[in-house]
Amino acid sequence: MAVLKSAQKEIRVAGRRQARNKAVRSLCKTSITKAERLIFVGELEAAKEAVAEAVSALDKAAEKGIIHSNNAARRKSRLLRKLNQSQVSTGAEGEAKAKPVAKAKAKAKPAAKAKAKAKPGAKAKVTTKAKPAAKAKAATKAKPAAKAKKATEPETKSESKAAEAEATEAKES
Repeated sequence: MAVLKSAQKEIRVAGRRQARNKAVRSLCKTSITKAERLIFVGELEAAKEAVAEAVSALDKAAEKGIIHSNNAARRKSRLLRKLNQSQVSTGAEGEAKAKPVAKAKAKAKPAAKAKAKAKPGAKAKVTTKAKPAAKAKAATKAKPAAKAKKATEPETKSESKAAEAEATEAKES
């Protein structure tokens, strides 16, 4: 059992996160299973809707960091491959319909990459690399650097947090 009060709180918070993440993972697995069943039964119209739902659930889980983005991409790829193969094998939809599904998902990937770049976690990594330069500036000119940071208005919350962190570091040194 944790001794520190902060460690006890972290254990409670981790339990809540685990319960929340478990529900999202379960939803992803259920939607994938449902889509696969419809694909193997041969109900292609219902399968397309179920696949779209599963892809959406996987994207949301990856965006929240519950599953890794590569894990989501792998699962989506496998599911779409199964859907496209079933369309080709039945001959009802043909290859002309099978290719647009794959192309639509390929077009969605650059947008997902742009979202990943806009994530606060990704910006934090970039700002950690820039911190030594910020400290060097703060050591030479502490007050003008802090004023320059305040003059530029950040566009997002993550940028404002990064700017606040740099401002406090400049004041401390």
